[in-house]
Amino acid sequence: LQLTLAFEFRPAYGGDHFLVAPCNGNAVSWMDRWPDWPSPYLIIYGPAGCGKTHLAEVFRQRADAQVLSHAALAKNCPRDPEETAGGWIVEDADSYLDGGEPEPLLHLFNQVREGRGHLLLSARTAPSQWCIDLADLRSRINAAPAVAIGSPDDQLLAAVLVKHFADRQLRVGTDVVDYAVKRMERSFDAVRDLVERLDRQSLRARREITVPLVRQVFLMSGSDGH
Repeated sequence: LQLTLAFEFRPAYGGDHFLVAPCNGNAVSWMDRWPDWPSPYLIIYGPAGCGKTHLAEVFRQRADAQVLSHAALAKNCPRDPEETAGGWIVEDADSYLDGGEPEPLLHLFNQVREGRGHLLLSARTAPSQWCIDLADLRSRINAAPAVAIGSPDDQLLAAVLVKHFADRQLRVGTDVVDYAVKRMERSFDAVRDLVERLDRQSLRARREITVPLVRQVFLMSGSDGH
């Protein structure tokens, strides 16, 4: 399989590699700029499977950041400014605000700023769509840089497919990649899942990974594959 992959590979967590592409390049550049951010805060948002968790992990490793679960955030623990000097991460901030109290997040914003730390928030939707009825929190979120991450396009999906096939030492033709890209869910999670299922089905049926096998796996998963 020979495909020209015009993407930069970045080491990421779990043995995977993160591909830098137009849909995520802006967010990656912000990670590269840390700690020289113009704001103590950064918001990254985009659809499920677009790579937000990968980027949060890049930030966690780079900033030695602490990940706050929604439950831990809701406890609203008072923090000494010296303890907030590092990095902090709250994922799915929009879902937290849908059902959680906004005051703990406001306090975290204030504590991180006082401690001269940095806070990364991730979400599926843009901050303008978040459910925030606390004026002080809304003003801080409005002032924070917000960077969109798009769904991967065909070329990026193909590159990630090729990478996952190669990681498993699976030989496939370009027709398999083209067929899968046109029919699969547009997310990195879906790529990982598809390659895993194809590998498993190929071993079970003792067949090479071909377009008919991909079609069969799509049918088994509830997609028509056409």
